[in-house]
Amino acid sequence: MEERPRNGKLTEYNKPFIEQRADPFITRSNDGKYYFTASVPEYDRIVLRCSESLEGLRNAEEKTIWNAHEKGDMSQHIWAPELHYLKGSWYIYFAASRKDDIWRLRPYILQCMGPDPMNDEWVERGMMQCCDDDIYSFRAFSLDSTVFENKGELYCVWAEKVSVGIQISNLYIAKMESPIKLSTAQVLLTTPDYDWERVDIWVNEGPAVLKHDGKIFLTYSASATGECYCMGMLSIDENADLLDPRAWKKEKKPVLSSDREKGFYGPGHNSFTKTEDGKDVCVYHARTYLEIAGDPLYDPNRHTMLMEVKWDEEGRPVFEYRNKLY
Repeated sequence: MEERPRNGKLTEYNKPFIEQRADPFITRSNDGKYYFTASVPEYDRIVLRCSESLEGLRNAEEKTIWNAHEKGDMSQHIWAPELHYLKGSWYIYFAASRKDDIWRLRPYILQCMGPDPMNDEWVERGMMQCCDDDIYSFRAFSLDSTVFENKGELYCVWAEKVSVGIQISNLYIAKMESPIKLSTAQVLLTTPDYDWERVDIWVNEGPAVLKHDGKIFLTYSASATGECYCMGMLSIDENADLLDPRAWKKEKKPVLSSDREKGFYGPGHNSFTKTEDGKDVCVYHARTYLEIAGDPLYDPNRHTMLMEVKWDEEGRPVFEYRNKLY
C-alpha cells in the first residue's frame, strides 16, 4: 500500500477527528460511554475505542478485539464494522471476504459474551442468516449491514449486488427475528437511479439511520470511492410500513458531496450519534486531497470527520460543512 500524505489541503473546516479510519461508526451506550469502530487501512482486523465523552474518542486508546482469519471465510477485506447493543448483548456487524476470492463479500457477526465490549470475550456468530424461505439474500456480493429498531421490531438494511457484468449495488431491507437472523425476505429499498449515483460504478451502499420527530431518515453512499462518493437519503414516517418501498421518499440530489473550497473529497459511509447535550452528529469519512495514486479503495487517508446535524423548519436534517466539528 502506497503511503500518501495524511492531509492535503487543510482548511478551517476539514481537520480530521480521527485520521485513517474509514466507514466510521460511533455509538453511545446506556451508561453514557462512547464507542468508536471503523475500517483500518489494512482491512485485517476490528478495532474499538471507548471514552466517557465524544471528544475523548479522538485520542482514546484503540484495542484490536478481533483479527482476520489466516485463510477461508473472514480472511480478507474486513470492512465497515458497526457496534450495536441489541436484546441485552453487544454485536458487531461487518463485511469480509476470502484471500482466495477477495470479492466474495458477505456480512458477518460477532457477539460479546459480557457487558464490556472493550474487555469481554467476542465470539463469532457466522454469516448473517436469511429467513428460511429466502433464496436471494446474501447469495452475492453483500456488505454494510446496519440494524435499527422501530415500534418494537428489528430491521436490517444492507447493500447487495445484482445483475450481470459490472454489477449494480442496491440497498435491501428486511425484518429480523433475532440479531443474527432475518425473519422476512429482502425488499428492494433503493437502486442507483440518478447520475450522481452512477459515477464510475452504480452504487448504493453504507446505510445509516437517524430518527427525529416521528420520522426515520436513512442516509447512504453512492458512486465510486473517489471524489464522486457522496451521500443520498431516504425518509419515511415511523408509523408507515417500512417494508413497503413506495412508502419511502428518495431525495433526487445528494445531501452531502465533495467541496473543493473547504477541502472535503468523497464524503460518505456515515453513522449517527449524539453529543452529551443531545445534539445529533453525523460521523463520516472524507479525504482532504483530490489526487489519488492507484485505486481509491486502497488509499489509506479516508479520515473520520464529525458534523452537527441541523434541522430545518420542516424537520428535515441539514448536512452542512462548518468550521466547528459540533
